[in-house]
Amino acid sequence: MTLFEHPFVAAGSATPPVDDTARMMQRFTGYWVTQMVRTAAELRIADHLHPDGATSAEVAEAESLDPASTFRFLRACASLGLAASADGKRFESTSLLDTLRTDNPGSLRDLALWGGTESHWLPWGRLADAIRTGTPQARAALGAPVFDWLATQPREAEIFTNAMTAMTHNLAHRLADVIDIKDAEVAVDVGGAGGNLVQTLMRRHPGLTGKVLDLPRVGADADASAEKLGVADRFTFVGGDFFDQVPSGDLHLLKFVLHDWDDDSCVRILRNCREALEPGGRVLVMELLVDEVGKPGLEPLMDMNMRALLTGRERSADEFGAVFDRAGLRLVSVTPSASLLSVLEAVPV
Repeated sequence: MTLFEHPFVAAGSATPPVDDTARMMQRFTGYWVTQMVRTAAELRIADHLHPDGATSAEVAEAESLDPASTFRFLRACASLGLAASADGKRFESTSLLDTLRTDNPGSLRDLALWGGTESHWLPWGRLADAIRTGTPQARAALGAPVFDWLATQPREAEIFTNAMTAMTHNLAHRLADVIDIKDAEVAVDVGGAGGNLVQTLMRRHPGLTGKVLDLPRVGADADASAEKLGVADRFTFVGGDFFDQVPSGDLHLLKFVLHDWDDDSCVRILRNCREALEPGGRVLVMELLVDEVGKPGLEPLMDMNMRALLTGRERSADEFGAVFDRAGLRLVSVTPSASLLSVLEAVPV
């Protein structure tokens, strides 16, 4: 099921309704689907139904759930293509649900959990206020800006970190396919969490040394990932804040970082990167790029996500170029990848 399919029709099972009333109902009930998917992820429905299926009673027993409610939930999952049942009693997994399996190397489970957490969910409920005021609504909804709130909520912070790691895992090889490290010797993954991107580059380029700069609480995960991938001898985690200082290197990587912040904050981050670059060094920014008005896609919706949660925004290539200019950098190339992200390369002026 793609982002723009009718949420109440299992993939391939029927023709989605085309009249405006049905389309509008799809739009304003979409949040039901979000919480269905989050709940399926939280209750590990994909694991329970794979590979041989299960009855609702078996799932209920395994997860200590109310049996009657479990049946109703699985029936609703089947209506969304998240499960299948030939007899109305025993439920089987689908390829769509399998994306949430915990043993799936490209599992989306952590992203599904994050999409329904309070830090993500509650500010969206105040989107109208965000549009009225031009300010993010995390403080109004949570009592503090998102990242400050996460610092006080270990469980939500863990979900967020896991979601970012999962997203990077799904993107890393597609981005690595189009990243030319040239003669770089030290790559710094700025705000790189578990380090999957730079570690993927290190595996492809045995002469490359990698660093990750992020909050100290994710250091153990980054070190464990480096050990698992066999690059620990060339990897260093640096606990810190990219608003204060960035480690030195000749290739600075910023994936899904700048869209979190307003232009002034982006300039501050990029200036710190520029100051830490070795001679001949480069900055690679990996982000969604906003296209022409009216083109369907994730980018305008992600822009609203930024509006609701944070001070950031999605930008066009020209808008990134203007931010680079203010930071003393020059945009030299924009390279699409097989993912939705493009790689923008900038060098010091």
